[in-house]
Order: sequence, then structure tokens, then C-alpha cells
Amino acid sequence: MANDRELILKRVKDALDPLPERAALPDYAGDLAVMRKITAGRDLLELFSERIKLVNGSVITSKEQLRDRLIEGKWMHGYCDPALWPALAATLGTGFTVETEFDRTRIDDYSFAITRAAGAVAETGTIILSDASTTYRLAALTPWVHIAVVSKSEILSDLSIAVAALGKDPNVIWCTGSSSTADVEGILIRGVHGPGVQIALVID
Repeated sequence: MANDRELILKRVKDALDPLPERAALPDYAGDLAVMRKITAGRDLLELFSERIKLVNGSVITSKEQLRDRLIEGKWMHGYCDPALWPALAATLGTGFTVETEFDRTRIDDYSFAITRAAGAVAETGTIILSDASTTYRLAALTPWVHIAVVSKSEILSDLSIAVAALGKDPNVIWCTGSSSTADVEGILIRGVHGPGVQIALVID
């Protein structure tokens, strides 16, 4: 199986190598944002909080709120990005078991994960993750609860502005609410392909 995989990837690489450059992104009108009239003149944090709530997510704005939410849900064991942990350790230090190294062999052990976000989109309530800002992408996708830490200054008004701001980053995940599917008999089930609870911790 590994040989087949390597053969397929080699064929893809061989096909792409002769290309002088990637195809340019298509031009699009700057006013394509479907919610432009709603976003105009609004406080972006307030709007983001409203929109993420509509897709079964939530916003918190303090470490104490985060602690209380985790205790309320009985989510006491998790992972935290090592760059974020020094600022959160005093608040989550008692009663919690927090690891700063994500062990891929024990993904079911983590009830929550705290990772950095590349930004957020106010119009859709979307959290943006990228390899450049997220230490372990798997940590943002496998625990039941995902807390994305996003700077207030990185909340962008709409999708067109967000796409332009991300530049050429090839590995971006757009998280709009918690994971959900209704494929089985039309019954809505959460947390099948990703976190069942999506929280944005917005910091200044």
C-alpha cells in the first residue's frame, strides 16, 4: 500500500514540476460578500458573536469564562498550544490536566484542545485555522471541544477580505460552527467529522 501511495504522489509531483507557476487566482468583484449590508458599520466582535451562535458556536472573551465553561462541561483533560499555555496556566492550573504536546496515539484522551486561529470572519461566524498558526492541526479537529484563540484585530468583516488577507497559504481550514451531519436518515448529529463544541476565545 505504501508503494502504491508513493507511486501516485510521484506521478502528481512529476506532472506539476514542469509547470513554471501555479494558475493565478480568478478575479472577483470586491462587493461579492453576501452580508455586506449587514456588516457595514457594525462592531466586528459583536457581529461575529451573533453569527457564530447561529451555527452552534460561541464566543468568550476572558480566561475565567473559559475555565468556567470547561468546568461546567466537565472537560478537564486537554491539550493547549505551548505558546498559549503560559498565559492560561494560572487560570487552568488547578483541577485540570493540560498537555502541551499532542499525542496522536491518544486522541480519545483529550476532551478539549486550545489552539491558535489565523483569524475569524464576522459575516459567517467562521474561525480560520492554518498550518502556520496551528501547532497541531489534528488537535483542532479530534477533541470534542475546540477552543480557538483569536485576536480581536484579526476578526475580518467578510469572506472576500479574509481570502485576500490569507495570501497564498495552501493549508487553510474554515470552521463554521461545530461539526455536524444529517446524512443518516436526515437526523442531525454533531461531532462526527470534527469537534462537537466550537468556542472562540477572543483576546485583545
